[in-house]
Amino acid sequence: MNTPSTADAQRTADDIQDSRAVRTLARGGFAANGLVHLLIGVIALGVARGGGGEADQSGALGALAAQPGGLVILWICTVGLFGLALWGLLEAFLVRPRESALKTWGSRLKEAGKAVVYGALGVTALKFATGGGSSSSESSESASAQVLSAPGGVVLLVIAGLAVLAVGGVFVYRGASRKFLENVAEPGGTAGTVVTVLGVAGYVAKGVVLGALGVLLIVAAVTHDPEQAGGLDEALKSLVELPAGVLLLGFVAVGLIAYGLFCFARARWPRL
Repeated sequence: MNTPSTADAQRTADDIQDSRAVRTLARGGFAANGLVHLLIGVIALGVARGGGGEADQSGALGALAAQPGGLVILWICTVGLFGLALWGLLEAFLVRPRESALKTWGSRLKEAGKAVVYGALGVTALKFATGGGSSSSESSESASAQVLSAPGGVVLLVIAGLAVLAVGGVFVYRGASRKFLENVAEPGGTAGTVVTVLGVAGYVAKGVVLGALGVLLIVAAVTHDPEQAGGLDEALKSLVELPAGVLLLGFVAVGLIAYGLFCFARARWPRL
């Protein structure tokens, strides 16, 4: 049961979330997230065709920063991503009680986790907008090395890998089952069909990439080699080593482009 002070806080949070400014920021954040995934997909497609580039958030933001007017777009993306993180925190706070406390807190943690991801991407965008930025793969390897050097680090890294692998599975499931449509005020007609196709392809592709990333973390833990734990770029490029890997990477790259376009659609027709 909510106390008066808690109820007042929830009403305040609800008012903030319903404000036009926060909703606009959230929609901008969806578009920014879409742009990042679109660029990652384009870079990954180039890699599949024999080109180079860093197919992750850092590579995408770095490529954006190098374009005419790129810094302005980076600042807009930064504000939007932080706005989306704020939206996620409000969502976590405003989760309605479920059948059990466990489910309620599970929903809150899920929304809070999304907020952390968007906030981290916002921080990365901010670094590039201010002239900084670093390789995501190097950061992942450094973080993995620190975890492995800690007591119980191998177990912790395996757990992290399994968690990322599980998230990848959730993305594949949401794509295959079309549950992502819960987050979009799906337009009718041809536009609705296009949004659905983009969502299915995009969610499945992102799930495959996250699954590969989770496997890399587990391999790094088992082999006690932090260099195995690359970021998104390493996860994508690891697909090339599989049978028909170049073709698989090409399909995943197209899927990531589709995910980016779906995020644009979510910004256009959000269910907030």
